[in-house]
Amino acid sequence: MTEVGGIAADQLNSIVERIERLEEEKANIASDIRDIYAEAKSNGFDAKTLRTVVKLRKMDATDRDEQEYMLDLYKKALNL
Repeated sequence: MTEVGGIAADQLNSIVERIERLEEEKANIASDIRDIYAEAKSNGFDAKTLRTVVKLRKMDATDRDEQEYMLDLYKKALNL
């Protein structure tokens, strides 16, 4: 193992390369997700609403209910 200034250069290089690969994969996945939203939009779906649905589906049911309750409360308070 090569050390430079007390740092294991080979190990550091390996870590950096792994991070770079994952960042590239993340960019590709983000591009795929954008493509799916574009496809949905071209099929008449609202992308903003789809993003909200995806966000809600990730949430625990209790948290989702609490958020919906608070939103309804604020809407009533603002006469919306």
